[in-house]
Amino acid sequence: MAQRNLVYILSHVHKSLGFEWVTMGLMRDYRLTFILLNESTSSLEDFLVKQGVEVKRVYYRGKQDFFNAFLKTLLYLLRKRPDIVHAHLLDAQLIGLTAAFFSGVKKRIYTRHNSNYHHVYHPRGVWLDKWSNLLSTNIISISQSTDKTLLQLERVSQSKIVKIPHGFDLSAFDTIAPDRIEKIRLKWKIPNQQPVVGVVARHIEWKGIQYIIPAFRKFLNENPSACLVLANAIGPYHEQLMELAQSIPTNQLVIVPFEEDIAALYAVFDLYVHTPIDPLCEAFGQTYIEALACGVPSIFTLSGIASEFIINRENALVVEFKNTEAIFEAMLQLWPDNQLNHKIVEKGRHDVVLRFGINPMVASLKALYDK
Repeated sequence: MAQRNLVYILSHVHKSLGFEWVTMGLMRDYRLTFILLNESTSSLEDFLVKQGVEVKRVYYRGKQDFFNAFLKTLLYLLRKRPDIVHAHLLDAQLIGLTAAFFSGVKKRIYTRHNSNYHHVYHPRGVWLDKWSNLLSTNIISISQSTDKTLLQLERVSQSKIVKIPHGFDLSAFDTIAPDRIEKIRLKWKIPNQQPVVGVVARHIEWKGIQYIIPAFRKFLNENPSACLVLANAIGPYHEQLMELAQSIPTNQLVIVPFEEDIAALYAVFDLYVHTPIDPLCEAFGQTYIEALACGVPSIFTLSGIASEFIINRENALVVEFKNTEAIFEAMLQLWPDNQLNHKIVEKGRHDVVLRFGINPMVASLKALYDK
């Protein structure tokens, strides 16, 4: 049987291990093409070209380029005549699904990467989500959070929705070479002392970092050598968080705007904290999986995918939403290194291997594409 022509459309993606893994899983079975809506070249584009995957980069900074990007995408799809278009992220959904509809693509898919964000923070954005829902023939839901948003808040037909959680090449998080860890320490000037408390989350209000910083400040009183690393530290809430972080000595606070070697960064951490502020705000939360796969003792609130598999004192410590004191007390429970620490690390690794491998995800995608 001839290979089906599959086009992925992404917006504003610079580096993504996830798309690299999916590419490797799909490229032998489909004529795979990527349309990248980006302002310039990217690590992902370099990876795809190296693998021999066709790439069409469409110049795109934001809404000022929307119409031109739409026309270029439409013309490309008319010329390419794909069997399937799969869009990821809002701009790619709006441009890609609309262009796919008008170019006559029969199977139009998007992965829902946001949960109730627009419903809570940007009500006008709900109409953009509903437009994507309308134009798609299938929507990939990645967690119970996105299930609830699609089914209950946006009244999408159950027949459109396919549940496919993110998958990971978990071998990438196994044994990290010491020289990679040391390179991260030197690059970001992370003190070679313990404990290092890590946070990997964009600086957005709903990520809950405003509750972690004061918890760490209290933890510092008990552990004077501790260091807090705030990674992926960009976003609209950055200034407020930096003002809050002024209470932490500058030599015990490290700000990492972006790091490509994310596995080595996790390997630097002695404790990890991720505390979104409600059950639905996190659509999935890849960082839950990454931290456990790297064997970092973790403190979580139950948002996104965490609600489906994290159990308190089994594979992580679970704290209440918006609770600085609970985060602080959880830090004290996990440090210094102890039996509970080792128990949750072992169980956490076991659980992510059981549930979140890349192969089941790729198999589910193929089943959807070939249906």
